[in-house]
Amino acid sequence: MHLQPQPAQLLACLLANEGEVVSREDLRKTIWGTETFVDFERGLNFCVAQLRSALDDDSNSPRFVRTIPKRGYQFIAPVQRVGEDSAALSEPPLVRAGNARRRLLWACGAVILVGVATLGGYWARSLAVANRQPIVAVARFDNETADAAMTRFADDLTDNVVGELTRMGRSHYLVVGNASLLRVPRDQRDLNAIAASLRASYVVLGQVQSDGAQTRILVHLIRLPDQTHLWVARLESAISDPLNVESDAAQRVGHDFSWRIIADSSGQRLPALPSR
Repeated sequence: MHLQPQPAQLLACLLANEGEVVSREDLRKTIWGTETFVDFERGLNFCVAQLRSALDDDSNSPRFVRTIPKRGYQFIAPVQRVGEDSAALSEPPLVRAGNARRRLLWACGAVILVGVATLGGYWARSLAVANRQPIVAVARFDNETADAAMTRFADDLTDNVVGELTRMGRSHYLVVGNASLLRVPRDQRDLNAIAASLRASYVVLGQVQSDGAQTRILVHLIRLPDQTHLWVARLESAISDPLNVESDAAQRVGHDFSWRIIADSSGQRLPALPSR
């Protein structure tokens, strides 16, 4: 079964320390190193959930990965390390030498074949993973204020959100933000066409609204083609410093949307939308 890189690193770390409790902090250092990670707790929980799904494991009655509350995780299934076959040591010296040469030739041939197969398999898996990556389309944010100058702010905010989602998506999903059908006005936008033409699994829609001195930003995450709302980010701020507002809003959207896109595309159940 295919495992994404971070859950695979989690599995390797737990196997290397089988039977021992590996702390969450040690797992953070192993998987993310010194890299800045906005929400490590949620990220690690996602990795553990992916690993358990691949192993068909149950957190309530684990067979492989046990959660040690407030400490970390422990790989509890028996692990057998395969070593060198000692049966050949009982052969007579000359026979053993001849067999050793034959085994060496066979081993060299096997290494070559395994290497070729591994490269071919890696290439095929890479293509398959790329084809499986969901596509997230980001439509041009709508200026719903009476101020035409806010159109520039809405456009810059759109670009910031595209950049932040791209940064956080990494190998999990692809982002499209410059397609012509994403730049049309709201009344001309066709979500079915976006899903079909761009093969998009999700679309991000944004609105910039005015409420007196405050500016409200609404950003919607919608699953395609069923057009199900997965999340809505709501931000209100005075636009005294547009660049900071754009940056902060984009980071908030990236944080709120990225893990939901990754989890939803993996079949995980998301928390319900807030009532307000």
